[in-house]
Amino acid sequence: MTRKPDKILRRGWTTGACAAAAAKAACSALLGEGFINPVSILLPKGEKPSFPLEITSQGDGWAEAGIIKDAGDDPDVTHGALILTKVSRGKVGQGLRFHAGTGVGTVTKPGLPLDVGEPAINPVPRLMIDQAIADVLDGSEPDFDVTISISNGEALALKTWNVRLGIVGGLSVLGTTGIVRPFSCSSWIASIHRGIDVAVATGRQHVIAATGATSEAVARGIYGMGEEDCLDMGDFAGGVLKYLRKHPIAKLTICGGIGKMTKLAQGASDLHSGRSQVNFAALAKMVDCDGLAEANTALEAYQICGAPLAAAVARGAQQNALRMLDGAQVAVEVIVIDRGGKVLSRVDFT
Repeated sequence: MTRKPDKILRRGWTTGACAAAAAKAACSALLGEGFINPVSILLPKGEKPSFPLEITSQGDGWAEAGIIKDAGDDPDVTHGALILTKVSRGKVGQGLRFHAGTGVGTVTKPGLPLDVGEPAINPVPRLMIDQAIADVLDGSEPDFDVTISISNGEALALKTWNVRLGIVGGLSVLGTTGIVRPFSCSSWIASIHRGIDVAVATGRQHVIAATGATSEAVARGIYGMGEEDCLDMGDFAGGVLKYLRKHPIAKLTICGGIGKMTKLAQGASDLHSGRSQVNFAALAKMVDCDGLAEANTALEAYQICGAPLAAAVARGAQQNALRMLDGAQVAVEVIVIDRGGKVLSRVDFT
């Protein structure tokens, strides 16, 4: 049973929303109207949050405002980071031009919704910034250069998937609604999808989808593959397989511990302990082994039954992965490991 939180979790605001609000405040100052503080913006779904400014500065032809990102109760790596937007006067007719400041990355691989060489400021945040700036213009054209920086962004990016996606030098400016919903799965799954997009665009024929760091290391060691060949699947097997159904890659290696692979073998697409459980009665039907139905964990079940159980789990996981792929031209291999990284079973590509 999924455990409900002890309190209502507080939502927060995306990096893109913070950058847009800072852009509005900076543009107002650049136009001689002073910094708007607090500053409010209209989000894509109609909400209008207000943001206090943390810092402001201004010079000849430019103004900059900074907002501390509040991600609410979500474990967002950028929670508490200073998001800075600098607005500078550009050439007549240029429109808005976006630039990566300190801590914001640059796109170096195809497959993302931005061209190679572009600052990693996603399309929706760009639209939000455009709208925020339009709010303070008197109908004139927004001919500005917009530079976004994130404090400590390059170090924080090491905790994300940006390097694997080909985003170097810092973080991405993200957000589709402007709102961070606590513990939402959507951002993780979106990163999986972008990883597949990059793999397809760069012509990769084989990728690894692992449930964690140990399983990824095992699979990479077998094939000598790099981080860029790996999808950060985690618990979201369905997020990988359903997207590959429409964006196929020739070969997929799925690697994980016996507990999560047992859930996949039993048809689960979300392998998180709070959202799926091992069915031990059903597990007992997979192999002829006394005492299996009384096991408390999949690892304990393996300790009771040994290699036959691991082999049955690997086959079952492969079959359910192929079922979720629904005929897509993707060959699937499954590797089952223990907590120490020992391979318990492996079924070849089918």
